[in-house]
Amino acid sequence: MTNTLKTFLTLIAVIGLLAGCASKTTTEDAPVEATPEPTPEPMVVADPYEAIQNLATVFYFDFDQSILKAEARSALMIYAEVLKEAPKSIRLEGHADERGTREYNMALGERRANAVRDFLVLQGVDSSYIETVSYGEESPAAIGSGDGSWSQNRRVEIKL
Repeated sequence: MTNTLKTFLTLIAVIGLLAGCASKTTTEDAPVEATPEPTPEPMVVADPYEAIQNLATVFYFDFDQSILKAEARSALMIYAEVLKEAPKSIRLEGHADERGTREYNMALGERRANAVRDFLVLQGVDSSYIETVSYGEESPAAIGSGDGSWSQNRRVEIKL
């Protein structure tokens, strides 16, 4: 019986050894099957110009200045993004109030339109799509000889 017991214990030891050496597959070692992601529905590209429909098209300037104000810059950043995505010809119309000579106001309106153009070009808009024109004091938005009227006339209008 001693031989049988020794054989039995040896058999148990061998089975234990084999069981301990057997490799187990864990979830970390198991190959991950790639589940295909569902194909997204084709995205309908909306009109990129919808983004600017509610934006200002008129940008105002201080007296005798052609420097863009902060609120104009933020709106023009959006215009620039849209115009880079979907280029389109635009016209920038520069205006001035009635103070100053006709020639001076024409030049001031041009400087204002060019300031808007230059800002858009710096943001990446192709300059060949931008036309600038100055009306000087010839096309006032408001009639009158006071600060209220003058401030409305010192402007650049974007025409899409």
